[in-house]
This record gives sequence, C-alpha cells and structure tokens, in this order.
Amino acid sequence: MTLRLHPLTLKEARNFVGQYHRHHKPPQGGLFAIGVAKENDDYPSGVVIVGRPVARMLDDGWTAEVTRLCTNGEKNACSILYSAAWRACRAMGYRMLITYILQSESGQSLRAANWRCIGKTDGGSWSCNSRPRFDKHPLEGKLLWEAASD
Repeated sequence: MTLRLHPLTLKEARNFVGQYHRHHKPPQGGLFAIGVAKENDDYPSGVVIVGRPVARMLDDGWTAEVTRLCTNGEKNACSILYSAAWRACRAMGYRMLITYILQSESGQSLRAANWRCIGKTDGGSWSCNSRPRFDKHPLEGKLLWEAASD
C-alpha cells in the first residue's frame, strides 16, 4: 500500500507519540509536525515532530532537531518522515536537521533518507545531587545524525 504525507497539528502528533512510542513521552513543544498515512486513510501510521535543538550549544538559529519520530510499524514510514522533515526544514531556511537515536538502533531509516552519522554521546542520567531526577528514558549512549545543506 502507498504511503502519503499527512498534515497534522503538534497536539495530534503528541497524542500519537503518547500512544505508540516505545521509550519516550511526547516532547513539551515543537516547531511543526508531519504525519504519514496509508493512501485513503485519515489516521496517521507515523509522525515526526521537529523542534529547536535540545542541546543549547546547537541552538544557533540555523539548526532544527527531530525530537520524536514514531510509527505504528508501517514499512518505510520512518524514512519517508525523515526525508519530509528535512525538505520542510530546508524550505524554512534551516541549514541542518539533527536527531539522536539509541546506539542499539540500526539507523537504517536514516541511511535510507540520506542522513549521516556524525557522532556519539555517552548517554547517562541528568540526575545530580543538586537536582535529583527520576529517569524514565533509556540511559544508553546515543548516535547523532544529520541532514545538512551541502
């Protein structure tokens, strides 16, 4: 079955992430969201939420971040969404779009969308003595991927 891009609001995308994402809650905000759906279906099979970079050092006004990408398992939905997010960002004037995935994830959808892996993080907890937190997300290292203008 053919997949097509599907317009949706950030609220609709957050609801989808809340229902289907396997290890993260929906992000607090975002710049925009895009959905993908089966042809002749109004309910999305996947969503991407793009926002400002979470890392302050990367928030230069020219970089955006895929803060959530989530599907119900529909084949090719992830790569379609990564590609659509980059096209939208380029049209808005962004020079780079980044995302992080767990080191245990393959990155196949990102490679299919012509993104490239540019780095690694150690992972870990944000909790510290001065500001203790309860971790609700995986603490393993992450891989940083980018789509960038040449």
